[in-house]
Parts: sequence; structure tokens; C-alpha cells
Amino acid sequence: MEELTSDDPRRVGRNGDYELLARLGNGGMGRVYLGRSRTAERVAVKVILPHLVSDPDVRKRFAAEVDSLKLAHGIRVAQYRGSEINQRQPWLAVQYVPGRTLRQHVEDRGVLRARVVAALGAMLAEGLLTIHGAGLLHRDLKPANIMLGPDGPCIIDLGLAVLQESDSHLTQTGFAVGTAAYMPPEQACGEKNLTAAVDVYALGATLLYAATRHNPYPPSHAVVLAKRITDPNDHPDLTGLSEELQSVVGAMLAFDAQARPTAQEVCTELTDIATAGGVDFEVVRHELATTTYAPQAAVPNPPTDLEDPIIDVGWSLGPTELISDPPPTKQEAAKSEPKPDPAPRADLTALVAQLRRQYAQRPNP
Repeated sequence: MEELTSDDPRRVGRNGDYELLARLGNGGMGRVYLGRSRTAERVAVKVILPHLVSDPDVRKRFAAEVDSLKLAHGIRVAQYRGSEINQRQPWLAVQYVPGRTLRQHVEDRGVLRARVVAALGAMLAEGLLTIHGAGLLHRDLKPANIMLGPDGPCIIDLGLAVLQESDSHLTQTGFAVGTAAYMPPEQACGEKNLTAAVDVYALGATLLYAATRHNPYPPSHAVVLAKRITDPNDHPDLTGLSEELQSVVGAMLAFDAQARPTAQEVCTELTDIATAGGVDFEVVRHELATTTYAPQAAVPNPPTDLEDPIIDVGWSLGPTELISDPPPTKQEAAKSEPKPDPAPRADLTALVAQLRRQYAQRPNP
């Protein structure tokens, strides 16, 4: 959190529904605030940045996020509290989950032990069942979109969620939306007919990060990363993953979507790992909460990973646009390869065509 400045609103809503207390994060589309209702219920309030209010694409995406949250009622998903889509100051209020994101926890405190990772994954799989049960795909599940609250993890930010089989502009062939490091091959290629398997892959990549502090592929320019993800012979790096987690996480990161387990199967397998040896899940759940929950100070240092994914036009791949991962840590940056200068658009378009041909010619499972 950080204190409000003169640029920040003090209330939102037609009748001043929510008082804004502090800034929680800054995104490409808006700012997120800690808000309080007249009856002192705390909420997270997303407000579109003033200079973007008139942008029809931004308003359309924001309205889609509101609609998605209204549908996704259930366990492990930050719940809808209210919204207003107006011409002056569009806003959205959701359940406030105190604590840090999974990304912040791993950066600050290190990786989680295998049993706790299994419990985390089982609970997040329940969250995916909530989202998929509403007919939605999250499409941007990652450590920065998982809050670690006093009662365990909660999935946030349905800004890129879409109805399965939707005709939304965000699902058109040639558009790869999401965070590159957590995208499966079919999403990185910009395929339109995505399934729930994209979120299963992203959850697998997220659990790999929670257990090892590295992603399936090393950080690099989005173009290079997309090429690696869509190469069936370039396998994800599972180094550091415990033996009991390798099987299930490896299956979740399968190249072919149909080879991945369902969210329900993931929940069952990870629950079995978390409770191996007769341990009650309640015990592991308690360990997860006590290990990861960190109450926020009144005005601590502002978090750096609550941002919306931003379409970086400098990384445009002809008809396909990849969205960058949050900035790497110092350790990750030291290991990453230098970013090449953007190639001419004609060359990038050819690369996309090559990636699609390569993906289409992948060997049958």
C-alpha cells in the first residue's frame, strides 16, 4: 500500500459508496485502491486511469471483467462487490484479500516445501473449478494474480477472462493475450478455440515457481520465449521440483492440451500428495496459511506486481501480440539473456507464421 496523493479520488460511486483509503497497486489500465464501505467493509477498488476513460477498447475490457466477476461465484475467487460503468469514473469493487501475492512471498521469503505446494495447488484448482464452472477461462493465472490471505490462496484479476467459445475480440485467432511465461503453446500461438487446459498449464507453471522460484522457461524477450514454448522438442525445466510433484506438474505442463489433467484431477492428485502419510488436509492448510500470510502494515511499501498485463506494442508479432511478464527479479535478470533489438515487422510476421506451422505439425500424442 501507499498513501493517496492529490491525483487520487477520495470516493467512488454515485452516492459515494466507497471511501478510498490507500493505493494498493498501479496497472496499465487503472489503479487499485483499498476501499471501505459505509459499514466498514473493506474492498479492493479498481478505477480506470482518467486518460483511458474515453478509450472504447479499455471500457469494453473493463465491462467484460465486471461481467466475468458477476458470474464467478464460488470458492477461492475474489468476489464481486459492486461497480459502475459510467463516462466519468468507471470503477469495480471486489473482495479485499489482505496479504501478499504468491510472487511477492517467493521473492521475499523463498520457495514453499513440497507438501505446502501441493496444498496450495489443490486449493487453487478449486478456484479454477469455480471459474470454469461459470463457463469462463481466466487466461492469466500466475503468481502475481494469487493473493495469500489468512484463510489461504485466492485468485484475483479476471481482466482477461472470457466465456469459453466466446466471439470476443480477445479470442480472435492471431491474438495471444496473457503473461508469456505462463502461457501454454496453444495460447502463445494465438489460437481462438482455447479450453480450460490453458488455465491448468498456467497453474502448473505457477506451482513450479512456488516450489523452485523459476518458470518453465528462462526469462527472455517475448519473441524468444514464444518460440521456445511452441517448440514440442523444447521441454519445460522442472529442475528443483520434488519427486512427488514432478509427475502431476509435468502432466499439467504437457505440450498438447488434451494430454493435461483436468482441474478436478489436479485437485484430487495434489490433495493426495498433501495428505500422504495420513496427514489431515486441515493441518497442511493451516501450515500454508501460517507460512504465507503476512498482515499488511498501515502504509507499507507499495507492491510491484499487481499490474494489469500490458500489451507492449514494441513486441508486436505481426497479427499476434504477446503480453510481457512482470519485471524479473535481480537474480532472474542476471541470468537472462540480453533483449535483442526489435526486428523489422516483416521478419516478425514470418516468425509468427513459422511458429504456427511448427505447432500445427507437432507429433500426435
